Amino acid sequence: MPMQAADIEALIRAAIPDAQVEIRDLAGDGDHYAAHVVSASFAGIPRVKQHKLVYDALGGRMGGELHALQLTTALPN
Repeated sequence: MPMQAADIEALIRAAIPDAQVEIRDLAGDGDHYAAHVVSASFAGIPRVKQHKLVYDALGGRMGGELHALQLTTALPN
């Protein structure tokens, strides 16, 4: 069963409390999403590790409940 955008956002916010999270359904099928995650906690952390933090927040749902996630991370302006 596909994940809802609100569930993805909630999981990310639970793991990264200061995160600003924007989720878009890319295909309208509930299976392909884009996430833009902005957090001060990413400061000094390489982009690959920032992405790992977000994927870890999803608790192993990638490839199962969540088929695809196009991810971008950033620091607040």
